[in-house]
Amino acid sequence: MKNKSSRGISGRAFAFVTVLALMAITLAPPVQHYFAQRAQINALRTQLNDSESALESARRDLALWNDPTYIAAQARTRLHFVFPGEIQYEVTGIEETSETQGGPAAPIADQIPLGLPWYGRLISSITSTNTQINP
Repeated sequence: MKNKSSRGISGRAFAFVTVLALMAITLAPPVQHYFAQRAQINALRTQLNDSESALESARRDLALWNDPTYIAAQARTRLHFVFPGEIQYEVTGIEETSETQGGPAAPIADQIPLGLPWYGRLISSITSTNTQINP
């Protein structure tokens, strides 16, 4: 007669493990779809928040453009408009330095042609420290 402990896995344990494996195989795709949809919902919420903040910024800009004084100030600074009877003066003859222009701080950057790729500009900046480059 055989002892129960010498048989190894009982029939009940094997059936239980088989049922658990079938349930895992059956439930895996819906669970995966659930988590993918939750990630998509979170991404869409983030996009919605970004769009709402951009819309609010556009509304603030629109409110500014409804103000006649703001429009006049923009016309003066951007288009150099003046009101009738005003005289506009433009100062010339002042040499601008790199600090006042807002341009590059290194004078060699003005001599490098713009059509080169970044590595070509890098090599040109190294090899031509004191020479003038003609594009």
